[in-house]
Amino acid sequence: MHSSSAARSWPWTAAAPPGFGNRSAAMPYVNIRVTREGVSAEQKLALIEGVTDLLEQVLNKKPADTFVVIDEVETDNWGVNRESVSARRRREAGQE
Repeated sequence: MHSSSAARSWPWTAAAPPGFGNRSAAMPYVNIRVTREGVSAEQKLALIEGVTDLLEQVLNKKPADTFVVIDEVETDNWGVNRESVSARRRREAGQE
């Protein structure tokens, strides 16, 4: 466990991003994970804008205080029902 107050306020990093101090209680953090299958920059921006707008409308959170992170995961590293998404896609396409 880290001993600094910044580490306690920001459990996913060692310290708060520059300029944000210890305001983590007011800052929503949303992590979206999708398979790496051609999500465009425009689609990612739409997700970021949509999540930010939703948090503002529903929870009255300031967009400037909202963090949205999109992680793209290789299909070999994502499993569903005991198989990887890669294997599932091949099976569904009749390639296995």
